Amino acid sequence: MDFELKTLTRARICAEKTDALLVLVPQEPGTGNDPLSALTALAVKSGDFEAKPGKLLAAYRAPGIAATRLVLAGVGDASPKNIRAAVAAGLGAVKNGNTQGVVLCLDLLDTLQADAVRAAVTACSEASYVYTTTKSKASPSKLQRVTLVVGDAENAKAAKAGLDKGVALVKGLEFAKEWANRPANHATPTLLAGAAKELGKLRNIKVEVLGPKEVAKLGMGSFMAVAQGTAEPLRFIVLRYDGAPKTVAPVVLVGKGITFDTGGISIKPAAEMDEMKFDMCGAASVLGTFRALAELQPALNVVGLIPACENMPGGRAIKPGDVVTSMSGQTIEILNTDAEGRLVLCDALTYAERFKPRAVVDIATLTGACVIALGGVRSGMFSTDDALADALARAGESSMDLCWRMPLDDDYAEGLKTNFADVANVAGRAGGAITAAKFLQRFAASFPWAHLDIAGTAWKGGAAKGATGRPVPLLLDYLLGQVPSAKSKASTKPKASPKAKAAARTRA
Repeated sequence: MDFELKTLTRARICAEKTDALLVLVPQEPGTGNDPLSALTALAVKSGDFEAKPGKLLAAYRAPGIAATRLVLAGVGDASPKNIRAAVAAGLGAVKNGNTQGVVLCLDLLDTLQADAVRAAVTACSEASYVYTTTKSKASPSKLQRVTLVVGDAENAKAAKAGLDKGVALVKGLEFAKEWANRPANHATPTLLAGAAKELGKLRNIKVEVLGPKEVAKLGMGSFMAVAQGTAEPLRFIVLRYDGAPKTVAPVVLVGKGITFDTGGISIKPAAEMDEMKFDMCGAASVLGTFRALAELQPALNVVGLIPACENMPGGRAIKPGDVVTSMSGQTIEILNTDAEGRLVLCDALTYAERFKPRAVVDIATLTGACVIALGGVRSGMFSTDDALADALARAGESSMDLCWRMPLDDDYAEGLKTNFADVANVAGRAGGAITAAKFLQRFAASFPWAHLDIAGTAWKGGAAKGATGRPVPLLLDYLLGQVPSAKSKASTKPKASPKAKAAARTRA
C-alpha cells in the first residue's frame, strides 16, 4: 500500500476527488464554513452521529463533497488506541467494492501526535492485508492508496514523523506476516535463510547463514538434537544491523525458528496441528524488525539470531529420556520432545555471548501455558533485569503491543532437576510458561536478558486464522528507545580542561 501526506485547507479537502473520504471526528470537532464542517455539525446536532470511539456515519455523494463515499468515524479523545479502532472500522465500511484510494482526514483533530498517526497507518495496513503467496488466483486488496491530510504546518510535522515510523512498521509487520503465514513447505529453514539474505541487500544489514557442519563445529548439541529427525537441514541465521560505531554494544534479538512442529516423538494431536507452521513466529518477528530498522536507520547496533529447523518424528529423532550436550556444556535430559523451542534457543543464547551485548531478548511461541495465563491480549515477559523489563513494558504500552511481566522465582526451577543430566527440559504442567523461562535463564547469566512468550499473541485461529506480526511493534519501540538522544550525547562529551579552554580563548 502507498501512503502520502498532504497539507490542505478544509475547503480543499472537500474538493479532493477520491473513492472515499474517511474523517476522524473527536469529541469537540470545532466549527467551519465548509460543507464537511457543516455536515458534521448537523449530524451531531440531530443525534445521528456521536464522536464516540467506533461510531460511524456513512454517506454516498454527499452535497459539497467531491469524494464518492464519505464516512465519519468517532475517535473520542483521539488517543492512538481510539484512532486505530476508528480507522479499522472506517476502512471496513469502504474497502469492499471498487475503493482503490482513500483520503484519511486528520484535520478535525486539534493536536496531532506522531503516535496517533502511526496507529492510523498500521490500522490501514491491517485492514488491507491479504495473504496471496500460495493461492493460484491471487485476489489482493483493491485498496492501494491512502492519503493522509492535515490542515496546518504544525500538525503536518507530527504527521510526517508518525507516517515515517508507521510506514517502516508496516513494512516490518507485513514481512513478518508473510513468512509466518506461509505453509511449512514454503518456509523451510533454507527458505527462511533466503528471506534473511534478501534483507542483507538493504542498507546497514549483513547476514551470515550457518549450516549443519558449522553448527556442529560450534558444539550446538541441543539445537542439532531437535533437527536430527527431519530431512530438512537446519540453518542458523545471523543478522547484523550496524547503525552505530562498532564500539557500541548491540542489542541481540533471538527468534525461535521451528518452521514446523509435530512435537517429535511426543507427537501432538492431529487437530489444529496445521497451526504449528506458526511456531517460527519468533523468527519472523526478528526478520520483520530488521526490515523496519532498514527503513528507519536508527543509530544503534542490533544482532538477530535465528536457530531454524523442523521438529519431526523420524527414525533418527530424539527420544524422551535422551541426554544431549548444549553449546554451554550443560547436559539436558529431554523428557518431552515437544518442548523443543527451549532446546534451540538455549544454544542461540550461548552464541549471543560473543557479541558482548547490552541486552538480549528472545522471542518464542514457547508454551501453551502462557496462552492459558494471558490469552491473546498480552505476551508473557520474563526478565532478569528490571531496567530491561521496564523498557519492554513501556514499549508495549506505546506500541499497543502489550506484554505482562511474569515471575522468575528460583523455586520454579525445582521441577527441572533430574538424576541423569544437569537439567531436564520440562518440569510438569504447573506454571509451564515460568518453568520454560527458568530453563532458558540458565543460559543467559552473562547479560541482561528478557524472554517474550508470544504463543498467545503471534497468530489467530478460527475464521481469522493468520499471523498478527506481533511483537514487531513492541520490539521496534524498544529498540528506538535505546537510541541515545541528542541531549544524552551532549552530556557524554568529555569536558574541556581549564588549560584547553584558555588555549581556545587565545586562538580566538
